[in-house]
This record gives sequence, C-alpha cells and structure tokens, in this order.
Amino acid sequence: MGQGSPVYDVLVIGGGNAALCAALTAKEAGASVLMLESAPPEWRGGNSSHTRNLRCMHDAPQDVLVDAYSEEEYWQDLLKVTGGITNEKLARMVIRATSSCRDWMRKHGVNFQNPLSGTLHVARTNAFFMGGGKALVNAYYRSAQQLGVEIRYNAPVDSIELVDGKFVAARIGGERIEARACVMAAGGFESNREWLREAWGQNERGEWPADNFLIRGTKFNRGVLLRHMIDAGADVIGDPSQSHCVAIDARAPLYDGGICTRIDCVSLGIVVNNTAERFYDEGEDFWPKRYAIWGRLVAHQPNQIAYSIIDAKSVGNFMPPVFPGTQANSLSELASKLGLDVDTFTRTVSEYNAACRVGSFDHTVLDDCHTEGLDVPKTHWARPLDTAPYYGYALRPGITFTYLGLKVNEDAAVHFDGEPSENLFVAGEMMAGNVLGQGYTAGVGMSIGTVFGRIAGDRAAAAAKQHNMLKGGKRDVA
Repeated sequence: MGQGSPVYDVLVIGGGNAALCAALTAKEAGASVLMLESAPPEWRGGNSSHTRNLRCMHDAPQDVLVDAYSEEEYWQDLLKVTGGITNEKLARMVIRATSSCRDWMRKHGVNFQNPLSGTLHVARTNAFFMGGGKALVNAYYRSAQQLGVEIRYNAPVDSIELVDGKFVAARIGGERIEARACVMAAGGFESNREWLREAWGQNERGEWPADNFLIRGTKFNRGVLLRHMIDAGADVIGDPSQSHCVAIDARAPLYDGGICTRIDCVSLGIVVNNTAERFYDEGEDFWPKRYAIWGRLVAHQPNQIAYSIIDAKSVGNFMPPVFPGTQANSLSELASKLGLDVDTFTRTVSEYNAACRVGSFDHTVLDDCHTEGLDVPKTHWARPLDTAPYYGYALRPGITFTYLGLKVNEDAAVHFDGEPSENLFVAGEMMAGNVLGQGYTAGVGMSIGTVFGRIAGDRAAAAAKQHNMLKGGKRDVA
C-alpha cells in the first residue's frame, strides 16, 4: 500500500474456518480487521467448505449431541490415533473449549442438525452443521461483513516482513499491507504436488507415491506462506509426510472432490492391493477413528492403489458413494473386472472366508465377528464374502490437509528460536501438527481451527491494543 494507506489493527491471512473465527473474534474485541483470502469468492473457505461436523466434549446431552463425551474419553481417542505424537496441554485446551464454542458459533449464524443415519457412529461425539461446511463458511462471511470486517479476495500473500520476530507487513507481490498484529491461517501445502513429492520421496519400488495422490480439498492451499515462514526461521513442528489422508474413490477429481469421494465400506469387507493381497486389519476400530489412516496405507501399496471388496450383505450398512462400484456375480468375475489376478484374488477371499468366526454381527458396536489364523487379522465385523452380487471400489490416497506446521503455545503465538512473537499468531492447518502429529479422528480438524482461530484473533486484538496504547492511542483505521 502506498503512503497514507490505512494500517489495520489485525490482518488475517486466510479465508477458511480458522481465519474466519480469528477475524470475528478480533472484531468483537474492538479491532479493525482486514482478511485476505487467496481464492476468488466462489471458491472461498478453503477446506472448511468440505467439512460436516465438529467433535465436541460434553458431560451431558446437548441438543444435537446424545449421551456424554468426556474430556478424558476425547483425549484418549486423540491419543490413540496420534500414537502419542501430540502436545497434551494444547490438545486438552482444544477439547475443553469445544464444550462451549457452539453458542458462539450460533451467534454468528451457524446452525446444527441431528446426525443423518449412516454417519459413522458419531452421533454422540460430533455436532453436524446444518447445510455442511459450505453453510458454515457462508454464515461466518455474512457475520464478518455485518460486523465490518474488510474482506479481500484473490489476495494470495507470498511473504511477510519481520523484525526480530515481530510482524510488520504482508506482501502480495509488490503490494505492502501493514498491520499492528497478524493471524496466519492460510492452510497447509496439500495442493503443492512438488512439495508432496519432496516430502514422500521415492519408495523401494522406484515409485514417487505422491504422483498418484488426489487432493480432496482446495487447490489454493499450496503452502506458500508456510514455506516462507519456515525459510524465515519460524519454529516448525510435524512430519511433512503426515497428513489427513483418506482412501478415496480412484475416480475422484484431482481437486475439491470433498467428502462425497470417500468410500465408507472398508470395515464391512476386505481391502486388497493390486497383487490381490490383504495388507491391514479392516475392522481394527470404528471407521471414524480409522478412515483417515487408510490413505496412507494405500500410499504404501504398489502403484498407490487398492480395492475395497464387499458382498450383497453389506449393502445398506454404509453411506453409498457417489459413483457405483464395480459389480459382479462371482468373485472371479469381480477380479477380472478390477484387473486383479483371478487365482490370487479368489485364494485371498477363500482364506479370509475360512478364517471368519462369526458371532453377533453389529456394525454399531465393536462386535465379536473376527478372524483367526490370518497373518493380517480382521478384529471386528468379519463375515465371509459369500453372497452375490459382489462389489469392488478402487481406492487412491486422498490428501485433505498436511500436518507440517508452525510451533505454537497456548496463545497461538508463532515462535522463533523458542521465543513467542508478540504480534504474530497462527491457526488452523498451519499449526494443526501441534495437536495432530499423525492420524485423525472425525471432526477434530474443525475443533482445532475453531479453538485456535478464536485464541489467535483474541491475542492479536490484544497485541494491537497494546501497540495503540504505547503509541498514545492513535489509530489509522476507525
């Protein structure tokens, strides 16, 4: 910006859930706020547009949430999926805040609904957005505009100016935008194929796994600001190869396929790779706690492809995908249609069928239907595949968001050499790796974005206020 251009109290870089929560909170605190969204208006909201729900702690039933979901149970669920690669202090902060954030969300126009049937055992743990993530994003944008948050689209920030770890200005090409404090919530690098390739490298088969990845979310999250901050010396957390990585329909589009490309019948049958061999326990735990590991599992298979196989007994027990599966009246016919070796495939299924010990099948609980004697067991929901027609769904890894990010404290402050910045904060995917070192459980990404977005917005407004007081109360923006 040129001479005489306004200096905002708080600059928010990003346009998804975390950015919106930061902008709304900072505005509520009395700050002047400018939000920069890299996408055009029709693609605003980043990956948040593809979400459906928020994982919420509650000690008793709350409107759309049934029973109770305690802090300790939530923590244990998170601890299990992350394998302990998480910051307990920050994780518990998120968990506790989810018990009270929905009233604030409603105030800004977000509505909730009872979970639909077939929504993966999460009626107790997750609050569903009426109209999904797109409606949530639109509600927040409406509220932001009504409150006077200034919003610019097609505004990708490529660098920021820092002095001794303090934010000074952001740059969009040659344009310079000053602010007294800044919140970065510009997403990960999941749509940057070159960075994904670098992170995953080349495997023992000579393949570059990332070349076969599909991107479930926005094409605008290329990690430009994240890379800039890493190069600028910000403290980093997380493994660049770790991400929310789901096994999705291999026919999905390269970008923005969203939730409708997920294949949810994995736990009801078996999964084989392109050599027609099983490679992981399909019934290890409830699908919401395991669906986000399957993309990574498939990524390690030859040619980064696998096939979810079910029979007629499973139809109606899961949310059907958008595209119908490959259907056949015999196992050999199915193998042939899928391009799998018929003899190996029929042997794999026969061995699985013979190993099944069927008790009382119940997909809503961790039942007693399991296998015995297999190198790759199936712990629950194991039933023989013996009822035609048979169905097969080709699977590819679908990257939702990456976990490499910036290290933070409870104030969402960016750190340089272990010291927190006094006016630069970060929320959402750019710091989710503090809580999500690996793995995922449904709805926790929105929990992190909502909680740390609000924290970052509040702390940024406070930093701007402190700056204004030191400068004698002079402000360039009303």
